Amino acid sequence: MTRLVLVLGDQLSETLSALQAANRTTDLVVMAEVADETEYVQHHPKKIALVLAAMRKFAQQLRDQGWRVAYSRLDDPDNTGSIPGELLRRAAETEAQEVLATTPGEWRLIDALRMLPITLQLHSDTRFIATREDFAVWAKGRKQLRMEYFYREMRRKTGLLMEAGKPIGGKWNYDHDNRKPAPDFQPDAEPLRFAPDKDVQEVLTLVQDRFAGHFGELLPFAFATNRTQALQALEHFITNALPRFGDYQDAMLRGSRTLYHALIAPYLNIGLLHPMEVCRAAEAAFHAGHAPLNAVEGFIRQILGWREYVRGIYLLEGPDYVTRNALGHSRPLPDFYWGGETRMSCIQLAVAQTREDAYAHHIQRLMVTGNFALLAGIDPHALHEWYLAVYADAFEWVEAPNTIGMSQSADGGIIASKPYVSSGAYIDRMSDYCKSCAYDVKAKTGETACPFNLLYWHFLIRHRARFDNNPRMGNMYRTWDRMEEQRKSQVLADANAFLSRLDSGEIC
Repeated sequence: MTRLVLVLGDQLSETLSALQAANRTTDLVVMAEVADETEYVQHHPKKIALVLAAMRKFAQQLRDQGWRVAYSRLDDPDNTGSIPGELLRRAAETEAQEVLATTPGEWRLIDALRMLPITLQLHSDTRFIATREDFAVWAKGRKQLRMEYFYREMRRKTGLLMEAGKPIGGKWNYDHDNRKPAPDFQPDAEPLRFAPDKDVQEVLTLVQDRFAGHFGELLPFAFATNRTQALQALEHFITNALPRFGDYQDAMLRGSRTLYHALIAPYLNIGLLHPMEVCRAAEAAFHAGHAPLNAVEGFIRQILGWREYVRGIYLLEGPDYVTRNALGHSRPLPDFYWGGETRMSCIQLAVAQTREDAYAHHIQRLMVTGNFALLAGIDPHALHEWYLAVYADAFEWVEAPNTIGMSQSADGGIIASKPYVSSGAYIDRMSDYCKSCAYDVKAKTGETACPFNLLYWHFLIRHRARFDNNPRMGNMYRTWDRMEEQRKSQVLADANAFLSRLDSGEIC
């Protein structure tokens, strides 16, 4: 009896558990480009093109290996527009009574599959280093679920950068060494780019026709769209950028959008690369003397630590996680997140880069667009949907904890022990953005004062009851308490004036 084997657009791995459980001779692989997945938020056209092109190439790879594949293209006239609909259509065609699937990375799809009126075998996603059960066991009974302690357990489990049961170099974490502003940039460290082939060009034409109204520029398109290219991108990063990645991973420069970042997260998140092979490649570079420990440890921590951790949080906390709003923020997302005019150079540059590339690195997301949203009291769910839509690497399991938890403190402190807020001084220290800004990053009050300076104190004061006893925030409140009353009043008045202009739709 034929069974259906579902392969989703972010599950493009030969080692996928559903494929491992299937029979190549008798079962039918089902892959589908559907409207539900391209439009539940208005995904960036580059993101849509990446997933569709990679899906088509993976489907052909499976056929070449002897699999039978039923593939639905987005413009097929019989396409039902949803994953469940396509499964039911293929079941009717083949009289299949069972679906094999690897657990999706989004609760909405997990729930949709469980509602199918046919038998479902839901297999764990073994492409991660920690299973859902591993994380639940680690989390059980802990008062605080801090990533650093989970990361140490993962180091012990994998042996990455370990020697005789202890971390190489004597420290688990070299983050303190990785906060330098970038003095310059080496062009050969730019991520590898790939010219669209005939298959990719066909997808680009479809996406241009169908999603021209979505935020984001489709062209030029240069993402890897198969495993061979993704491995080349990884090798290029290890060779050319990893040695300086650590020192400058938090830096931002107008002349370089990626600096020494790998830009491989999209390939990891759709299945073209496996996290352990990426970590092993970085570790090998350290042992070969090619890259320093602070760079390699910092890079591995992002994958072995942070990536695995946020997936664990997403699955542990359940479907309602994305709706949490512990701080009660409700301001609508400003138009400048969608490319509207703003006088804030850092926001304008981060959003322009996002529109053109479907990419911005973690500090641009956390300390520019995320920081502003938190300071200004933007609705965290609206920001969550924006991040989910605009970045090529954004899938809910990884994006939601980063936004709701890390960036917006909307989960009540599950992920972050304090809010990630800063004044303009941090952005000025880590970038060259402020030099071209209409606002003065040195000014603390007045209409020309950097909005981050004003809103920083406004945020702290309006949430003082919540954060006053936080040991990591005591210095901030003591600094405020030492200010003269007149200055305090002026800062808050100027912040309120800025927020009023923001709410009225003035250019801010």
